[in-house]
Amino acid sequence: MEAAIIGLGRMGANMARRLMRAGVTVHVYNRTYDKALSLEKEGAKAYEKISELVDVMTVPRTVIIMLPAGDPVQEHVKTLSLLMEEGDTLIEGGNSFYKDDISHFEVLKQKGIHYLDAGISGGIWGLEKGYCTMVGGEEAVFKNAEPLFKLLAPENGYMYCGPAGAGHFVKMVHNGIEYAMMQSYAEGFNVLKSSPYAKDLDLEKVSNLWNQGSVIRSWLLELLEKAFNQDPDLESLNSVVEDSGEGRWTVQQAIDTRVPVPVIASALFERFSSQDNSIFAKRVLAALRKEFGGHIVK
Repeated sequence: MEAAIIGLGRMGANMARRLMRAGVTVHVYNRTYDKALSLEKEGAKAYEKISELVDVMTVPRTVIIMLPAGDPVQEHVKTLSLLMEEGDTLIEGGNSFYKDDISHFEVLKQKGIHYLDAGISGGIWGLEKGYCTMVGGEEAVFKNAEPLFKLLAPENGYMYCGPAGAGHFVKMVHNGIEYAMMQSYAEGFNVLKSSPYAKDLDLEKVSNLWNQGSVIRSWLLELLEKAFNQDPDLESLNSVVEDSGEGRWTVQQAIDTRVPVPVIASALFERFSSQDNSIFAKRVLAALRKEFGGHIVK
């Protein structure tokens, strides 16, 4: 079995390693060639040009792209559409907007190239634990590519979700839920940190405790326990939290279908707030309180 991975960031590189450990011949390309060469030392086959990678692969080819959503994905789908042949399969494994997948599917279908969108979750831990994978596209094409998904995922960790776009749609909602869960933990630990008992509470131990059979136990709490172990007050971190797109898309989808998602929306807006260094809105509030009530302003 062979496959190619284009894009060797934290996810792509470890996916290549996981496949190699399973005996798959893995062809790799990255814009920064050094990353590809590094994996070549581990057994992959590295290429300086995408065209070289495509030329050497056995037909029908399976190529996985692991790139940031937006222009990088668009550019590489276009490039590969000119290089790949009828019967080949392109798997888009980034966090793309599901409507982009529908467009890619239609364009590639005209050329006889199969397209699957794969929402992949697992982060830097995926190498050892496996990647939870949500796949959209034609079911027959999914069945052909299923051996690769099975190798990448933990047991029962992959699923065919439906036609083009379905994989990334399910992953989008997954990430929206992730936003809300993270925000809940952040708020709860903030209450603990600000409480009368704060000086007696070891937040690392609280994280560990709550993972021992409590109803809020989770992998996120395991990661939080690790973070508190390394930095009990998290002083080495700044308070800016970026949003990567999926939370916005989840809220927009909810608006389009008139589905209430107040918790996810609030978590998204909290991320926006963290990026506002001027805190202008809070200054407006202070000014209003001063004007209507004569409250002291610092």
